[in-house]
Amino acid sequence: MLIRSISGVRGLVKTHLKPEESVAYAKAMHKYLPDGAIVVGRDSRPSGDLILESMCEQLVQLGRTVIHCGIVPTPTVQFMVYNTEAVGGFIVTASHNPIEWNGLKFVRGDSTFFHPDDCRNLFEIVDQDPVIKPAQEPGIIWQEKNAVQKHLISCVSLKCISLNRIQRKRFKVVIDSVNGAGSDALPAMLQALGCEVIELNCEPNGNFTRGTEPLPENLVELGKMVKKHHAHAGFAIDPDADRLAIVNEKGEPLGEEYTIVLAADGYLKEMNQIEKFVLNLSSSLALDKLTELEGSSVVRSAVGEINVVNKMNEVNANLGGEGNGGVILRECHLGRDSLVGVTMVLNRMSQSSEPLSVIHQSLPQFVIVKDKVNIKGIDAEDIIKKAANLFNNAEKNTLDGIKFIWKDKWVHLRKSNTEPIIRIYAEAPDKNQALELIDKIKSLI
Repeated sequence: MLIRSISGVRGLVKTHLKPEESVAYAKAMHKYLPDGAIVVGRDSRPSGDLILESMCEQLVQLGRTVIHCGIVPTPTVQFMVYNTEAVGGFIVTASHNPIEWNGLKFVRGDSTFFHPDDCRNLFEIVDQDPVIKPAQEPGIIWQEKNAVQKHLISCVSLKCISLNRIQRKRFKVVIDSVNGAGSDALPAMLQALGCEVIELNCEPNGNFTRGTEPLPENLVELGKMVKKHHAHAGFAIDPDADRLAIVNEKGEPLGEEYTIVLAADGYLKEMNQIEKFVLNLSSSLALDKLTELEGSSVVRSAVGEINVVNKMNEVNANLGGEGNGGVILRECHLGRDSLVGVTMVLNRMSQSSEPLSVIHQSLPQFVIVKDKVNIKGIDAEDIIKKAANLFNNAEKNTLDGIKFIWKDKWVHLRKSNTEPIIRIYAEAPDKNQALELIDKIKSLI
């Protein structure tokens, strides 16, 4: 199976995304991007090595300079594009998909992921398979050994944090990197912030010993480690290190939704100015309620990182994100970034003498339930159309699937960009209300 979407390409490595298939995307990148260097990197999946090297070899034959970052977080590649003269880049990663998958994420010259039109144009070039002659002068591969270090320096220099205050706190933190691309970068980031670091699953070998997504059910071991070591917090990321989840000092997962809420709360306290934040439609109401109290506001976009980024540019927002643990701060670069997220959450913790559990409880409290239904052989649009008449007393938003909205709860039904499933998310003041909304949608399917 090969899935192409606004999120790039994902496929099963044994059948659909082998190195020889991946080369076609390198050729298409060369043809689509203007002249200039291309930044590349990958997550820790063993299958990524041959895919990346095959693509780099193709680009060199076509005369390109390739800035090769090796195994690094996806946001590090974006950061490098943002802070160099590179015309674009790509990352070999399947993000949160299981080990039998791999994929490609494509980056524009402004460091954002390819827009929908860019993806369509790129895929058309791949399908046309044009003949491209090798360059008279082959390009070169520049091994960039300091990409992560440069990224870290940017994070500790952010205007919206107090580095000295964070370092004075000397937080003890457990980091679970799921043996992915952030296995070296996140511990280094925490050390730079003055933390005592306890590492869990921090070998970049692609052996995903827990579920790849940093969901509460996958963070049991992290919670135990936090309690065992009397740590102030635990942090968990996904295989390509763009998403961040948090465990409090009691070993309790806060849920991915509260990563952006904590980051924004600290940002508002530090910057002391009215802000406009951008979230996607499937993210928590908690930030809306928080910003109402502070005189700021939230603008919603369709689901997908590039949709959030485009809306941030449209409304000139400095901070945005997604309820899957994604924090996007314009000052660093326009992409979800767990290194930025860790820095901003620790900054919020440093603003108070209270433990993380108390800080979290001071925020507006909602419970979100995330479910999905396999739709192989089913038309997702038919299901969404049938659902349109389910709730007559709700506000309806059809920007991305269909979302039913009430004052203190909502349910969102949409087709996934990356898997053959329909996602059903619901949020309410308590879990039973959220489950009730989801069950009503599932009974229709």
